[in-house]
Amino acid sequence: MTQQRAWLDAHVNLERGVGVPAAQARATAPTLDRMRGVLDLLGSPHLDVPTVHVTGTNGKTSMVRITAALLKSFGLKVGVYTSPNLVRINERMSILDPRYPDPDPAAGEISDARLDELLDTVARIEPHLAELPSFFEILTGAALYWFADEAVDVAVVEVGLGGTWDATNLIDAAVAAITNVSIDHVEYLGPTREEIAAEKAGIVKPTSALVLGETDRDLQRIFLDRHPRRAVVRPDDFDLVRSTLAVGGRVLELRTPLGAYRDVFLALHGAHQADNAATALTAAETFVDEAIPDEVVREAFAAVRSPGRLEVVGRHPLVLLDGAHNLAGAAALRAALDDEFTLAPEQHRTLVVGLLRGESSEMLAALGIDDVTHLVVCRPSSPRAQDPRALAKAAEGLGVDPDAIDVAESVQEALGLAMLRAPEDGQVVVTGSLYVVGEARSILVR
Repeated sequence: MTQQRAWLDAHVNLERGVGVPAAQARATAPTLDRMRGVLDLLGSPHLDVPTVHVTGTNGKTSMVRITAALLKSFGLKVGVYTSPNLVRINERMSILDPRYPDPDPAAGEISDARLDELLDTVARIEPHLAELPSFFEILTGAALYWFADEAVDVAVVEVGLGGTWDATNLIDAAVAAITNVSIDHVEYLGPTREEIAAEKAGIVKPTSALVLGETDRDLQRIFLDRHPRRAVVRPDDFDLVRSTLAVGGRVLELRTPLGAYRDVFLALHGAHQADNAATALTAAETFVDEAIPDEVVREAFAAVRSPGRLEVVGRHPLVLLDGAHNLAGAAALRAALDDEFTLAPEQHRTLVVGLLRGESSEMLAALGIDDVTHLVVCRPSSPRAQDPRALAKAAEGLGVDPDAIDVAESVQEALGLAMLRAPEDGQVVVTGSLYVVGEARSILVR
C-alpha cells in the first residue's frame, strides 16, 4: 500500500464502518460543509464539468455505466464516478474516450500513479479545512478535480448514499436521473419509501432536467415538487416497450421523447437491466438534447459491461456474481435466475451468501432458497460483517436442511466449499454484500 492510500484509509469511512462513532445516529445533523471546503480549495472543479447525476435504490451503477457508454458512443469524452468499488479503489473513477473503443469497464480506469497524485493534492489542502473530510468526500473531490483537469465533456456521477446530503450533491447537474425507490439504508434515509424518495429528490435542482424512472405516482410527486427546469417521466414520456431474453443478454424495444428503438441487444443479464437501460437512454438523450442515432445506441448497448451485477465469471460450473444487497435486489436476482438461468430437475445450484449487519436475513427468503441444493454462508471482509452462523440459523428456519448448509469464515473458504460440491453442469451464485462479490471476483477473475 502506498503512503497516499494509507493516508486515505486513515479517514472515517461510512462504507466500511471504520472510524464511525458507535453513537452516531441518523438524527445527527448532516452537512455538506466538509465537501464544500474540499471543493473550494481545489478550485471548484465541479463547476467546470457538465454532469449527469444518478441516484436510486438499485441499479445506479449499471445505469451510470450504460449512460456513460451511450455518451461515449455519441462522441463525448466521459468521466465516470461510481461507488463502492468491488476490488480496487481505481474502479470508482474512469474516463471513457471515444478515440479508444475498448468496451472493458477497466480500460479507462485511473492509473495508480495518477490516483496517488490526486490524493496528494487533497492531502495538501486538508490542513486548511475546518474539519477532516471522510474517505468518500476525499475520493469525490479527487474524481471531480481529475475530470476537470482532463476536460471531459460530461461526467456521469453516482450518488454514494441518498441524495440531499451526499458528498456528490454540490454538483449542479444538467440532468438528475432516478432509477427507482425501494427500502434500503433505513438508518440513514428513513423507514418509508416516501422518506427515502424525499432524500433522493435532493439531487433535483431548478436548473436540472429530471429523468424519473420510478413509476409510483405518489413518489413521482415528491420529485416533481422539486420544480426541475424540465421533467421526463416514465411511463408518460419514455418507457421500456418490450424486453425479451437473448443469448448473453436481452433484446429491447424502447420509447423516448425523441426516438423509438427496436430490436436493440443489451449485453447485460436480468430484466431489471432493461429498465435501467430505458432510463439511461433517456438521460443521455436529455443531456445531448437530441435523438441519439440508432447505430450509437446499438454500439453502446452491445458493449456495456457492469461487473458484479449478474456477471458470468465461470462456465463449468456456471458461476454468477450479483451484488444483491437489499430485498429489492434479491428479488431481482431471483427473477433473473428463474428467467435466464433456470435449472433442470436434476441440476444443482449452490448459493454463496454473506451480509453486513443491518442487511436483513429476510434476504434469504427473497432469494428463494427453497430450490438451492447447497447453501454456503460466509463472513464478508468488513468490520460490519454479519455472523454467518446467524444466517445459517435463519436458513434452517426457512426449511433448508442443516446438512445442506456450510458455514465459512471467509469468502475464499466459501468459494472452495461451493466449487468442491458443484457438478460441472451446476450453478454457483455468489451474492449479498458487495464486499463478498468483490472479493469473490478478485479470486475468480484473473
